[in-house]
Amino acid sequence: MVSVLALLIFAWSGGGVAAADSMSEKWLSPAASASKKNPIAPTQASIAAGQKIYSKTCVMCHGKSGDADGPAVIELNIHPAKLSNPQLDTEPDGSLFWKITTGKKPMPAYGKRFSETDRWNLVNYIRTIPKH
Repeated sequence: MVSVLALLIFAWSGGGVAAADSMSEKWLSPAASASKKNPIAPTQASIAAGQKIYSKTCVMCHGKSGDADGPAVIELNIHPAKLSNPQLDTEPDGSLFWKITTGKKPMPAYGKRFSETDRWNLVNYIRTIPKH
């Protein structure tokens, strides 16, 4: 309950924790960012590190299976991106990295919260979320 309250306070203060709904509007990264190659190989260690970050930070909105059905969705009346959407496979790694780094209200920017390696590990984990 305390974590939900903290999340609500964070969201109302302008922070929030969800991405724009990828179905209702296009959130495009700059071409230079989209073309950036992931320097971290998608090893078991990288994916596990990304999953740990996802579980602590992203699951509240994006949900355990990436279906945008985390517990904060109803409470905050937000529409995070469905990371289980097959269209996500068409987005370059650099684009996902840029979105994680810069954020878009209500999703905060994680560029200063996570190291560059952590953000690339998160991209590697997101790639493993089953698409349906």
